[in-house]
Amino acid sequence: MNNKDKAIGVFDSGLGGISVLKELVKSMPNEKFIYYGDSANAPYGTKTKEEITERCEKIIEFFLKEGVKAVVIACNTATSAAANVLREKYSYLPIIGMEPALKVAADGKTDNTIVVMATPLTLREEKFNNLMSRYDNDNTVIKMPCPELVNIVENDLLDNEEIVENQIRSYYKDLDMKKINSVVLGCTHFVFYKEYMEKILNNNIDIVDGNLGTTNHLKETLIERNELKDNNENGSIKIFNSSKDERFIKLSQKLLNR
Repeated sequence: MNNKDKAIGVFDSGLGGISVLKELVKSMPNEKFIYYGDSANAPYGTKTKEEITERCEKIIEFFLKEGVKAVVIACNTATSAAANVLREKYSYLPIIGMEPALKVAADGKTDNTIVVMATPLTLREEKFNNLMSRYDNDNTVIKMPCPELVNIVENDLLDNEEIVENQIRSYYKDLDMKKINSVVLGCTHFVFYKEYMEKILNNNIDIVDGNLGTTNHLKETLIERNELKDNNENGSIKIFNSSKDERFIKLSQKLLNR
């Protein structure tokens, strides 16, 4: 098969990566996409690096059997834990990862207060702390672990305004909203909360995520490799999940159409 005609594999520990898939489809509607949610093994944020890497390798092997030309790790936690190992093992395959968009929030700014909402593992990892060290001399960077927000998406509670708003408010109860300049959504699950965040936070607070940057990186990579599909072809989306519970496929479709 011509590489142009192969699919793009996108995976996450669960359903948060659907937010990345939406951005990818919007930017490259002619491509074939295969999405794999690892809900049977979620959440990744409480696992060891070795456990996460093992899961990621199994998912990439699945993608290779399906026939893919590139893989997007639509998960900040999996990127932090496994991206370097995966790129070394599958050096012939473009593997695009994610990191909290702290650079977008902090670049060229001073004396700003930036909140980074992410999973506990992402915030603990050396990769994020190296990123943070580039900006926290000029700005105040606040780490905010938010594991419960992953569970709300995975349990189809995103439309329950009371649960969602109470959870978000609990994270910010000890912070002065007037002193926050930016909030970085450092987990792909959290992108689904943007409207809630805009409602709860000060209107002057910028809310940023890494989905567009990841999408642009993949598109540029495919163009460089002459593997971007032609505009006159139809795209497609296949969704798989490691859980045998059919509700995860239905919820994935619901989030995709949200």
